[in-house]
Amino acid sequence: MAGLAGFTALGASASNPDVGLLYDINGLAKDSPGWVDHVMAFTGEYGLLLALVLVTLWCWWSVRRRERVEDAAASVAAVLWAPLAAGIAVLVNVPIRGFVGRPRPFVDHQGLDVLVDGKADFSFVSDHATIAMAIGAGLFVAHRKFGLIGIGLAVLEGFCRVFMGVHYPTDVVGGFALGTAVALLLSPVASALLTPLARAVGRTRQLGWLVWAAPSGTLPGAVRIPETRADEKDLAA
Repeated sequence: MAGLAGFTALGASASNPDVGLLYDINGLAKDSPGWVDHVMAFTGEYGLLLALVLVTLWCWWSVRRRERVEDAAASVAAVLWAPLAAGIAVLVNVPIRGFVGRPRPFVDHQGLDVLVDGKADFSFVSDHATIAMAIGAGLFVAHRKFGLIGIGLAVLEGFCRVFMGVHYPTDVVGGFALGTAVALLLSPVASALLTPLARAVGRTRQLGWLVWAAPSGTLPGAVRIPETRADEKDLAA
């Protein structure tokens, strides 16, 4: 049986680069210790998505520290768009998966080391890759540094999905494309809708901290005025 599986994998690799890359990456799981497989399975299924949530919160906490509430509101609105873009991208993926109807790779190909059970739905495109890249691209619009971190985590998410044997590489690439398209193409519309809302919240005393980390003693909506230096006072006199 092992010989048959190896022969099937060799033939699939020669005829289909997508399948060949699947076997190459998933083959790393066969050569890894059991604990590595468990870590990769948890990371690919839950860990990286949780990391993206934490990066999004970190980005939100950072962009609140602007000089003016108007600037902070625009940045916070952009951060808020990142998870919203991920949700919209997943909804867009529902008809795509049904239309393409591509089975999971382990259904059609023998010899794969599948690290998680219960994957009975269609394979193209990967929801995990779509969510991860939508958040990464959305964060890139809000803040370049956090966006690059998010995109890096999304790429790692895609690798994990293939390593786990639950997606083809093209499922991941399709998810990256879908997540990026939704996050970037709809970003102007989202900004136009979310920025006024964030600005209004930022000017309130009760919830203003969600949008703007105002300097101590500064009223919501006020503009920080730089202090005049002593030598400037002398020149003015």
